[in-house]
Amino acid sequence: MIFGVVLAGGIGSRMGNVDKPKQYLLVGDKPILIHTLERFYIESEFEKIIVLCPAEWVSHTKNLIRKYMVDSSRVVVLQGGETRNETIMNSIRYIEENYGLTDDTIVVTHDSVRPFVTQRIIEENIKYAKKYGACDTAVKATDTIVCSEDNRIISEIPERSKMYQGQTPQSFNARKLKNLYESLTAEEKDLLTDAAKIFVMKGEKVHIVDGEVFNIKITYPYDLRVAEALLRGEE
Repeated sequence: MIFGVVLAGGIGSRMGNVDKPKQYLLVGDKPILIHTLERFYIESEFEKIIVLCPAEWVSHTKNLIRKYMVDSSRVVVLQGGETRNETIMNSIRYIEENYGLTDDTIVVTHDSVRPFVTQRIIEENIKYAKKYGACDTAVKATDTIVCSEDNRIISEIPERSKMYQGQTPQSFNARKLKNLYESLTAEEKDLLTDAAKIFVMKGEKVHIVDGEVFNIKITYPYDLRVAEALLRGEE
């Protein structure tokens, strides 16, 4: 079975003075989260689309889904965890309790604030997660990437041809992801930035799915203006 996992746990601290997490802000006439869910709902291979959000926003999220989506029968709303990866583990626990975990269980995890993901990207995530066990959406870096050990002085300038900018979805064999995560030490968990890094830290291969430059993550106020422009272009 294949499950969509939409991560809506952010609080939007970088969005500035707003009264709600960024995934609930409007782009066009709908919340960002709804735009994202609509992209996932088109994919017929998903058994369920699991939305994970802060406990205090669960009821609000359910109400939004009922309000904006004509058919929400495949959407489940759950409480997220304290970290991104604990949130993903909550989705896997739900799947295990309700459907069981097999070698064919796939989770396609995605940021709720990336509403412009394409069906091609979703379908390739499913394909490569089935084939390789793990994949990550990314685009080749167009700018030179610089590294700084102390956040003041450049310590390294990597070869740009080898650099990518990570996006989502990130998709995995759910059983393998769970087993690898549970094998990490507390110190290793502190180093995690996303779920793909779990595989990399354990020496497992993560296949690259080509992303799109417009598959943006809405993080700052400027991104809202870009999202509005992208939406107008689609319409």
